[in-house]
Amino acid sequence: MQKRKNISQKIKRNVRISKYIIYKETLIDFKEQFWSFIGAFFGIGLIAFFQSSYLAELENIFLIGSFGASSVLIFGAIQSPLAQPRNFIGGQLISALIGVTVFKLFPEIIWITASIAVATSIIAMQITKTLHPPGGATALIAVIGTEKIKTLGYFYVVSPVLTGSLILFVTALIFNNITKHRKYPTNSRLTRVFKSKGLNKKQT
Repeated sequence: MQKRKNISQKIKRNVRISKYIIYKETLIDFKEQFWSFIGAFFGIGLIAFFQSSYLAELENIFLIGSFGASSVLIFGAIQSPLAQPRNFIGGQLISALIGVTVFKLFPEIIWITASIAVATSIIAMQITKTLHPPGGATALIAVIGTEKIKTLGYFYVVSPVLTGSLILFVTALIFNNITKHRKYPTNSRLTRVFKSKGLNKKQT
């Protein structure tokens, strides 16, 4: 009986937290939406610029689809636990590593590689507490992507996944802390670097 009560309390608590996060992230604040747009624009823009300007001759891939999904979280839902640095960078790296490994084990069986890569990446992120939904897409891209991506092997984990994630992360640190109402990460000393008194005075 006590066990059921505890489970019920946990469910209610999780529902309250979810409602609070959804409420916080969907408030109509055009100023905050503006900075979400600018952050995502510059983050994705930088990655695309590097790919088109410096990697074309190498035929390397720097911009992958899952970065678009990550941008939704780290620029548009910055209070979400799934958008925090540990989840964002850790989830992307773990998923990429799993995706490449699964593809190397079963290179010709797409229905196995796709399902195992995504399912395993979810479990791995849950175990390591790095759950980041776009990570599932990162794992999937490793096994169903173009030949350019597949030939990268484990270098796929380093580039585009790690390098692209770091570019987005640094961009998020800058643009998510420009105004006094935005704070990213939610609990970190890193935030203080961008929350200088001078910057806050300009916003008031």
